[in-house]
Parts: sequence; C-alpha cells; structure tokens
Amino acid sequence: MEDERPIADLVRMYLTREGFGVHVEYDGSAGLAAARKLRPVACVLDIGLPGLTGTEICQQLRAGGDWTPVLFLTARDDEIDRILGLEQGADDYLTKPFSPRELVARIKAVLRRTAGPPEGERVRQAGGIVLDPGRRSVQAGGVPVALTPTEFDLLAHLLHRPGRVYTREELLASVWGYAAHAGTRTVDVHVAQVRAKLGASGSVIRTVRGVGYTADA
Repeated sequence: MEDERPIADLVRMYLTREGFGVHVEYDGSAGLAAARKLRPVACVLDIGLPGLTGTEICQQLRAGGDWTPVLFLTARDDEIDRILGLEQGADDYLTKPFSPRELVARIKAVLRRTAGPPEGERVRQAGGIVLDPGRRSVQAGGVPVALTPTEFDLLAHLLHRPGRVYTREELLASVWGYAAHAGTRTVDVHVAQVRAKLGASGSVIRTVRGVGYTADA
C-alpha cells in the first residue's frame, strides 16, 4: 500500500520479478479492506497513506487477530515514527529512499521466519513459557500469547540456548537476517513488546547491560 505511484510501480516490478503476486492500493481504507479480503502472505505499508495511516492499518489488523507479516515504508526519518510502527506490531521497516532489492530481501527474510522450523524441533520451556516451534504457538502461565512472526522468532532464538548472551547485532543477523547498520533499536523495541505480552513470564528475558539479551533457564 503506497500512495506514490512511481514507488508503487517500482515495488510491484521487483516483487513480480521474484514470483510474488502483487496487489497495490493507494489509499489506507482501501488497503485495509484488501488485506482483510485477500489475506496476503505479507503487507508492505507506507506509513503516510491518505485515509488510514500505515500504523493505523497495522493496529487494526493486529486488533482483529491478523498476524500477517507487515513491513513499513516511510519517508520520515524520525525514530519516534519508526518505533511507533514497531509497537503497533510491524515486523520490519525501511526508510525512503530505499533499495528495491533490499525490500525484496527483507520480505523474503520475514517469510522464511513464518515458514516453520525444521521437522522435529523441540518444544522450549522456561519460566512458565512454553514455545512450540512446530505449531508456532506460545503459552505463558498456561495462557496463549499472540506474537507477530518476528516476536515469535526472537523469543524462540533466545530460548534455544538459555543463559547464552546475544548481542543486539547477533539478534539482528539471526532473527531479522540483516546487518547491524539497520539499527539495533529495532531489537530493543521488539524485546519490550515480547516482555509485555508475556506478562509476569517476561522476566525470563534479561537485559545484560552493555551487551544485549539472554533468556534465563
């Protein structure tokens, strides 16, 4: 969903080349309706859409239980806008001007994260959290927890080796699939979101000052 037609056409061209079916809307309200009707594998949202903004679309999708991966495009260079988007449930973002090839790579990365784990990967447990990679489900204190694809994979990565301290750069590379120059603040926002959703069990994820994060066994 992109209101600048040249950018929308460019994105469409690159995604089509990679074998994706692409549906474009130029207005936020129409975009939300299309996302609900078509059930795409992923949504690319411009934050500054007319009608409904990209963050409002993401918020409404998540409120309705739709966890389709969302990637934001924004011309805004303000960190507050990017963090707000992530807090509304976005999986990733790119700031304009951007490389169409990087956009394709980011979309492929988030789709790999939702494709499921290798067959036979074990259930992980820690501090009242039960994470089932096969079903991509999480419970905390016996209560189901709804996580975005990126939030799920971040938690799964931390629980894979409890006690192991991961730097923010390592988490960006392993979970998001790209290098540290993209901004480690993304990791901090997602960790905060996961902790909040896990409630009391969120204390399992511990900050190691000056280094990164770990999950207690």
